[in-house]
Amino acid sequence: MASQYPSSSSFFNTLNLCFCLLFLRLNVIGAASAQLTPRFYAKTCPSALSIIKSVVNSAVNSEARMGASLLRLHFHDCFVNGCDASILLDDTSNFKGEKTALPNANSLRGFEVVDAIKSQLEASCPGVVSCADILAVAARDSVVALRGPSWTVRLGRRDSTTANFDAAQIDIPAPTLNLSALIAAFSKKSLTVREMVALSGSHTIGQARCATFRTRIYNESDIDDSFKTSLQANCPRSGGDNILSPLDIQTPTTFDNAYYTNLVNKKGLLHSDQQLFSGGSTDAVVNIYRTKPTTFLADFANAMVKMGNLSPLTGTSGQIRTNCRKTN
Repeated sequence: MASQYPSSSSFFNTLNLCFCLLFLRLNVIGAASAQLTPRFYAKTCPSALSIIKSVVNSAVNSEARMGASLLRLHFHDCFVNGCDASILLDDTSNFKGEKTALPNANSLRGFEVVDAIKSQLEASCPGVVSCADILAVAARDSVVALRGPSWTVRLGRRDSTTANFDAAQIDIPAPTLNLSALIAAFSKKSLTVREMVALSGSHTIGQARCATFRTRIYNESDIDDSFKTSLQANCPRSGGDNILSPLDIQTPTTFDNAYYTNLVNKKGLLHSDQQLFSGGSTDAVVNIYRTKPTTFLADFANAMVKMGNLSPLTGTSGQIRTNCRKTN
């Protein structure tokens, strides 16, 4: 009769298999949690952060708007397949990048600043610092240059070898979205409603094209009359798509909480801006940020760290591009 109990060798083989599987799982979890670190380039390129900061400061000093442009590059990069510098890849005869997608075409800028940073880094530490990390650090340094908060940027991202035009068309939140669609777009990236409102505060700097707010200033009612009239003077009903207006009419080149005061006063430039204070679930957060600037700045910094950790390529995935505009 066969024994009802497993043999000792069978028991130990099973036990060894369990330990092996547990060890493998713990290794995978450990690798995932340690993917990015602030000191990633401490030994391989110790001058990396100072080089990036120097170029960014020079660019922002020459044109304050560039700070907003560099911040936006990082945002648009991370929202499409993660923070992998796919946004920087140029189109070629057999490759379609993300630059011509609707949210990016005729509006993204700052590529020359990234090129200048990369050129200096390649001269100092060839093949070491990724374009994805350049975008993450340049975004932080841009905010700081415009008197905003700082945060610790975790490093070690690698660069993609492809891009996703279709995802760029749909994943980057449009200026026409209503509140529920905004919440859904950020939730898709595992960002909370409060983080969405905080990150929207980046519109305290920068400018927007007439084409993105024309419908709001001619067709919407939840807008201050004098604000609407002043905008209509520069943005006609037809034509003039590229005429610019500041996203924050109070302090357009200072990173502060004035954006939220604008929303309460019905002076949000974009439809999506004003949706954050329109009788909905985000009104309370807007009021908190309006009255407590330090809370906004802290929440913004924390949300930037979280966004910067979206699906990074690490280890042997991707590559370190020598030219951010094309794969190696």
